[in-house]
Amino acid sequence: MNMDQKVSEIMSTNVHSVKLTDNLHRAIRLIRKHKIRHLPVVDGKQIAGIISSTDLNRLTFGGIFDNQDSSDEAILEMLSIPQVMTSKPRTVNVNNTVTEVAEIFVKEGFHAMPVVENDVLAGIVTTTDVIKFMLGKK
Repeated sequence: MNMDQKVSEIMSTNVHSVKLTDNLHRAIRLIRKHKIRHLPVVDGKQIAGIISSTDLNRLTFGGIFDNQDSSDEAILEMLSIPQVMTSKPRTVNVNNTVTEVAEIFVKEGFHAMPVVENDVLAGIVTTTDVIKFMLGKK
């Protein structure tokens, strides 16, 4: 295992994202459909934020992945993606090494980071990607 390998070799490139103007229902549908935990939020092609399944669960008292009740529905209608997302998330470049990414995860406590190339979303890397790489499964 070469920890100096580029993050571009272990990141997910088939990234699902939402736009600033999308609604929270779209974010929930993408998370459910693709069984993912993090969605980059884009403004054009640039990263504006990131929203996680945990962020959404906090809004709906943990019921987002079950049948929602009417109070959850009202909350989702009242709030927008920019109000819920983490703005200006930490990103890494496609040329960062796996070691650099792992150190950021450890020091800063993130579980996912958008990967950019020339300030444009190129992928997403998660702690799971790093663990799979270290186990030789990616």
